[in-house]
Amino acid sequence: MTGERDLRTLLRGLRPELRPGRYVYTTLPGGEAPTGVTPVVTVTEREGLTLVVPEAQAEESGLPYHFVAAWITLRVHSALDAVGLTAAVSLALTDEGVSCNVVAGFHHDHLFVPYERAADAVRALEALAAESG
Repeated sequence: MTGERDLRTLLRGLRPELRPGRYVYTTLPGGEAPTGVTPVVTVTEREGLTLVVPEAQAEESGLPYHFVAAWITLRVHSALDAVGLTAAVSLALTDEGVSCNVVAGFHHDHLFVPYERAADAVRALEALAAESG
């Protein structure tokens, strides 16, 4: 199944879902996560491996971490080549003063926002969807 490309349809169907838990960013010089750590995101960079992991796993493994985040999934199935979704979501969150790190999965976009601002982010995204209807 291919994802949606029409921006208005994407925005109407955002259906943001706040996933339970607290997630953190950590980085390692090596190329794999330690035993007992199940990352929800990995990015390989020249400087090392970036992991987004549940905060409890980072603490249990002694991993230093930064940016405690809430994880919001946009349940609309967006095409990887859709134009404007990230910009529209970013603008809505910018207007609320909420920082956001976006990760594109094959089926959905995932947002990592400051944990304490999760409810504000969800409200802003729900308002964006309602305005696009």
